[in-house]
Amino acid sequence: MSTLFYEPSTRTRLSFESAMARLGGTVLSTESAGEFSSAAKGETLEDTIRTVEGYADCIVLRHFQAGSSRTAASVASIPIINAGDGPGQHPTQALLDVYTIQREIGRLENLRIGLVGDLANGRTVRSLAYLLSMYKGIKFYFVAPDVVRMQEDIKEFLTGRNVEWEEVDDLAQVAGDVDVLYQTRIQKERFQASLSYYEEARGKYIIDKDTMKILRKDAVIMHPLPRVDEIKPEVDSDPRAAYFRQTKNGLYIRMALLKLALA
Repeated sequence: MSTLFYEPSTRTRLSFESAMARLGGTVLSTESAGEFSSAAKGETLEDTIRTVEGYADCIVLRHFQAGSSRTAASVASIPIINAGDGPGQHPTQALLDVYTIQREIGRLENLRIGLVGDLANGRTVRSLAYLLSMYKGIKFYFVAPDVVRMQEDIKEFLTGRNVEWEEVDDLAQVAGDVDVLYQTRIQKERFQASLSYYEEARGKYIIDKDTMKILRKDAVIMHPLPRVDEIKPEVDSDPRAAYFRQTKNGLYIRMALLKLALA
């Protein structure tokens, strides 16, 4: 397995590499591929994929451009696994998120899900919305600053699937109603041309001990991580804080995915 990452990663890259090792395979790893591969010399993604597929049985790709994994798959003769494509999608995160919800809540139907934070740039929430739309009785609450509200394509998709969704400004209102409160960080790296918008969005919705007093006893807090300041460390010891259990689940989901891809 080759891990070809053009953007930083801790959990996704290491869990894929650990998954492959536990399955008895080996890993060819390129961290910061844009800087430490021939991409720095101007090589196209397509040419890189054609080269790397000669050394590996599958490629796990993270790239800064939405749609990059589809581009890679169009020229590859081995499996390409999307490990995040810019602000586009993060399908393996959605798989581990759904697995986590099943383990924590005990069901995947008739759920109220609060998606909080950077919904415009957050590929995790986009993929999760797509995947959960396959189940009955799902309702989403979108809680985001104005500059990072959920994109129209997701809203249109959900409406087309008859999935309920609502945009809400009051985090406390949502926290008392949902089964899952899924927090995300405001992604500073997506605001390089307009840092003022980042400052406008950052810190508006923070989960702290006061939020936990409102949260239902049978609900959970999830986060794809990393966090900055959007979940206070004081929350970590609460049994409803599921985000470190969530990230551990990524190992098992990715082991299963690799086994399927390479069978």
